[in-house]
Amino acid sequence: MKLTEMNKAELESFRNECVKEYEAFKAQGLKLDMSRGKPGADQLDITMPMLDVLNSSTDMTCEDGTDSRNYGGLTGIPEAKKLFADMLGVSTDEIIVGGNASLALMYDTIARAMTHGVLGSEKPWCKLDKVKFLCPAPGYDRHFGICENFGIEMITIPMLSTGPDMDMVEKLVSEDDSVKGIWCVPMYSNPDGITYSDETVKRFANLSPAAKDFRIFWDNAYCVHHLCDDHDTLLNIFDEAKKTGKEDMIFEFASTSKISFPGAGVAVMAASKANLDQIVKLLGMQYISYDKINQLRHVRYFKNLDGIMAKMEEHKKILAPKFAMVLDMLDKELGELGILEWHKPTGGYFVSVNTLSNCAKKVVQYCKEGGVVLTGAGATYPYKNDPADRNIRIAPTYPCVADLEKAMQLFCISVKLASVEKLLAE
Repeated sequence: MKLTEMNKAELESFRNECVKEYEAFKAQGLKLDMSRGKPGADQLDITMPMLDVLNSSTDMTCEDGTDSRNYGGLTGIPEAKKLFADMLGVSTDEIIVGGNASLALMYDTIARAMTHGVLGSEKPWCKLDKVKFLCPAPGYDRHFGICENFGIEMITIPMLSTGPDMDMVEKLVSEDDSVKGIWCVPMYSNPDGITYSDETVKRFANLSPAAKDFRIFWDNAYCVHHLCDDHDTLLNIFDEAKKTGKEDMIFEFASTSKISFPGAGVAVMAASKANLDQIVKLLGMQYISYDKINQLRHVRYFKNLDGIMAKMEEHKKILAPKFAMVLDMLDKELGELGILEWHKPTGGYFVSVNTLSNCAKKVVQYCKEGGVVLTGAGATYPYKNDPADRNIRIAPTYPCVADLEKAMQLFCISVKLASVEKLLAE
């Protein structure tokens, strides 16, 4: 029976049972952190042999003769460019291999735009009266944090089952030259797990922005992070944009943070050659080179794209049961009650749920008091403001299965308790 169909007496009885269950969980003294989408220790163990690939007797010479221990090679070693160009479906002259974090590449890209502009800018963005970014939401909180850090105004774009609302995107981009960019996680989006449809990608590639220096920040963080054999596919945005000569609009990012080691992975940025020529001139003032030894380590361990995909199969064997358990428990505990909606991702790192209106913050609070820390309610929206107070991001990857099961039991109880209290208050 749905909670919304219960009378007051039934709701009060339901609440009393929830309180008993909740207090029993509080008494267990749980201390679990599910606030970020981090790999678990068992996933990190997969790549430990990488540390043995290079040692004091290893030849550190790259295929072009560069000594990886020394200065030089600003845009990355050739074999690393080849590996990641294959992963993203671009050419080797359209890629920069950076340090360990794609977030740093994105932050630096915004910073350079603020101080110097991008290709096509008439002036640095910091000298404009206003800079706006479109932000599909629910979305990635760190994207929104970068905008806040630089004083960039954020405009929320609703997420649909096919990706961002492209009617709204096209209208805003074409009419307002202060709109300089849009954040996108196009495959297994954070947190909804949505992969943009072919039509959505084509519409992105054919945008006609009023601003000559508009950029699509294409954060392809989960491009190889599948959870099932029949996985999603993403149309190559560069291939589509090149058909109409609009490839300069795109900045693409990715990394091995959830493939090898988050603290010691390799990040990459793909862009048109014209964009990269402009970027490299500025980048040379900031770096002499990124960590070429780490790039060489990754290439010699993975060898090629097939090597990466083989390792991702090992990750899938660990993650798929965790996601299945989360989804099964949501269905079993909440499926009949009509108080929670959720996406069923086939890849990525999150499960996105929507509570009844004005309940998400209360659910997160109950979970915290019960011993489980979740991503803050509202974090998936610009300015941390979810206007309906509904969305919660669940990150199942870090805990072991036993801890995850306890956490999800507490989560389900917290959803029931917050929901019944809301209905009684009405």
